[in-house]
Amino acid sequence: MQALMQAVFEANMELVRRGLVLYTWGNVSGIDRERGLVVIKPSGVPYERMRAQDMVTLRLSDGAVVQGALRPSSDAPTHLALYRAFAALGGVAHTHSRYATAWAQAGEDLACYGTTHADSFYNAVPCTRPMTAQEVQMAYELETGNVIVETFAGRDPMATPGVLVRNHAPFTWGADAMDAVTHAVILEEVAAVAVAMRSVNPKAAPAPDVLVEKHYQRKHGKDAYYGQR
Repeated sequence: MQALMQAVFEANMELVRRGLVLYTWGNVSGIDRERGLVVIKPSGVPYERMRAQDMVTLRLSDGAVVQGALRPSSDAPTHLALYRAFAALGGVAHTHSRYATAWAQAGEDLACYGTTHADSFYNAVPCTRPMTAQEVQMAYELETGNVIVETFAGRDPMATPGVLVRNHAPFTWGADAMDAVTHAVILEEVAAVAVAMRSVNPKAAPAPDVLVEKHYQRKHGKDAYYGQR
């Protein structure tokens, strides 16, 4: 588990290096599927004081702490819900980055307006429905995860590795913790570009399906040819 703790720590620090978090906002986790264990950032610990050994290990099945002296991130139940629902996930990241959060607060899907988006997210990054008062009051973080899972009914979570939680902020995921952070960085960039584009042309339409398909498949399809073998 030491290797996973180090990897999750580095992924959390990458959020800082990329300017996606302020103060103690945001968190990243990673999972060991064979052991059924999840490693996540501790709650409310400043990044400048955080160490790899501060990461907290939880049991996937029930969220119980099995290693670590600190309390896990308050968003841990959301992470656990996503790992339970989506077997391919190896890492989850959550930020309150400016533009992606603005889009989440606007309550609007982030449509695929161009090839920068299509290279990483297949079509729109969806925005969840509003949470009910009962969901907020009863088990808020768990229900946040459940609403994300509900939003992805009929969607491939690995083809569109991110979501905008309405009135809240983005979550992203990937093959491992650092991959989840990479998607958080890209989501923030395409959200920023979309905001700028809307200021130039508020009526701009999403990119044509044929162009979206071409750009996504050339990087992620079975006959992908982007990059090196």
